[in-house]
Amino acid sequence: MTKRQTSMINVGNLSAPEAIARPVQKRSRVRGLLRRLGPGFITGASDDDPSGIASYSQAGAAFGYGLLWTMLLSLPLMAAIQEISARMGRVTGHGIAGNIRRHYSVWLLYPIVALLLVANTINIGADIGAIGDATRLLVGGPALLYSIVFALLVITVQVLGSYNRCCTIFKLLALVLLSYILTAFMVHVQWSTALKSTVLPRFQRSSDYWATFVAVLGTTISPYLFFWQASLESEEIQNHSDEKALKSAPKQAKKEFGRIRFDTYVGMGFSNLVAYFIIIASAATLNLHGVKTIDTSAQAAEALRPLAGNAAFVLFAFGIIGTGLLAVPVLAGSAAYAVGEAIQWPTGMDRKPRAAKGFYAVLILSTLLGLAINFPSIQALTHLTPIRALFWSAVINGVVAVPVMVIVMLMAGSKRVMAQFERTSRPLQLMGWLATAVMCAASVMMFATWKSSAG
Repeated sequence: MTKRQTSMINVGNLSAPEAIARPVQKRSRVRGLLRRLGPGFITGASDDDPSGIASYSQAGAAFGYGLLWTMLLSLPLMAAIQEISARMGRVTGHGIAGNIRRHYSVWLLYPIVALLLVANTINIGADIGAIGDATRLLVGGPALLYSIVFALLVITVQVLGSYNRCCTIFKLLALVLLSYILTAFMVHVQWSTALKSTVLPRFQRSSDYWATFVAVLGTTISPYLFFWQASLESEEIQNHSDEKALKSAPKQAKKEFGRIRFDTYVGMGFSNLVAYFIIIASAATLNLHGVKTIDTSAQAAEALRPLAGNAAFVLFAFGIIGTGLLAVPVLAGSAAYAVGEAIQWPTGMDRKPRAAKGFYAVLILSTLLGLAINFPSIQALTHLTPIRALFWSAVINGVVAVPVMVIVMLMAGSKRVMAQFERTSRPLQLMGWLATAVMCAASVMMFATWKSSAG
């Protein structure tokens, strides 16, 4: 071999240096992509919590592929309101509760935050219970013990971990959602029917159909997501010395708005894609075999085992644990941010516990109260079973969602709040108001059918 031949080893048409450089470049691009994914991606992934999984599983079990169109409908609506919330946090340097306090009466703010705190705590309870039940299904043993262990683990990570470390953990947990996409490909799906149902809705007159539609929409567009993403954008500013609220640094707007849009649409798209495949998997198995009622995500996983095989069951149950571990800190964190901003406490996961006692107290208390809902003695005293917890959480979210969305849209178009950025693009503003109108209609429908659901 000549020196030239020995120094240049071809891999296909690539030299050795080129062959080494290409994987490095690919890894660099992947890391760059992951860095661009932040609050929007975490928020979107947390939307597919165990409570949401139960709603999507029920949609597929009861109506087969018939409600797949809701995923296509809700995607631009949820993405718009989340992008608007994120922009507000980045422009003002404050979360939604902080901005409401600055520009509206506390008599409007406090009831909203109180209802959000109650709804999130009940939702935390349902999600922690689902984690315990899913773990019991996988390895056996007492579900309550697993719920206690996971609740304490979530509290420890949030209290002792830094903001950046928590965000890294959240992103990794989001990847667990891929298990639901894999589950759908492990069962026999009528893809032509599924795709047709996605783009051509076939409405039914039954109250159960519309009650399920409201549950799916309410699960997809929830108030805690608005508060969480806006507060995380504010936290991003606090934790990067070179970044400022866009009111003070308008030159950063183009870059930050572009990042927010990419981050939000990837996050919401990922969220709805996972929900879409949960409905498909449930339709292709549970509905096909006559299982029409699913009350919890763990029940959906257990029902899958004899119908779709052990591998599909394991993937589904494993997904419940992973999404629960992501959703519980988001629910507790959004409540802590909202209460802290409303009362003007120091907030932020990068603060030491002694520097933000109120913030961490709300975070810990909401998680522990949620855990308490799973104790038999508390359930006997309050009559709040996991199924009823899901129901009441949905009711309270329905009460809170519309006024919060109206206020968010009003603040997004206010010069007092958004300074020179008060004029969002017309399509975004239109979609935000459309999302508000749809949620208003959904809330009215929810209360029209709530008596039949409460039992």
